[in-house]
Amino acid sequence: MPARLRLTLLVTTAILVAALGGVVVFGGGSDGASDAKGADPTGFHGAVRPPGAPVPDFRLRDQDGKLATMDQYRGRTVVLTFMYSTCEDTCPLAAQSIRGALDDLGEDLPVIAVSVDPKDDTPFHVDNFLVKQRMNGRMRFLTGTRAQLEPIWKAYGIQPQGQGFEHSASTVVIGADGQQRVGFLTNQLTPDGLAADLRRVQRES
Repeated sequence: MPARLRLTLLVTTAILVAALGGVVVFGGGSDGASDAKGADPTGFHGAVRPPGAPVPDFRLRDQDGKLATMDQYRGRTVVLTFMYSTCEDTCPLAAQSIRGALDDLGEDLPVIAVSVDPKDDTPFHVDNFLVKQRMNGRMRFLTGTRAQLEPIWKAYGIQPQGQGFEHSASTVVIGADGQQRVGFLTNQLTPDGLAADLRRVQRES
């Protein structure tokens, strides 16, 4: 075989080997990038709310008839959730996840539940719910008229309880700066995840 042809074959082989090596190396890098995309880059367990998401104020009464406003909690991390007191599935699950998160934290943060069923959320039903879920003294359950509650539902994208359909089951962590930070649907809410996000929001506040 002529020397020039032999040299050409050697160079071609070297180029092919290098190209194959590049496919392997960069192929592995591509897989890694795909895996990184699958992980939540924010580090939060809940869904991060848009920066500057406001927290509208309200004037509602809690289970003891005391006036509650959102402005009372400025400067503190707050758990805001939406429930109804005669619920037998999603609301008890959410209440237990919140209770577990507080136990995990080792301290009680303000927890506010806003009624999504003003007709049936009577003082008797609300007290019974809080006692049953062992959240009496740890959660303020706010009720009011439909007209009073509708602006709050709308602000958080909540569908109230209705005949033949279930309400939106949502829990939101509000930072000390008075902004929404993260939100959980009930099927995503866990004591560990909520506790971790509460710790982070407290640190960042």
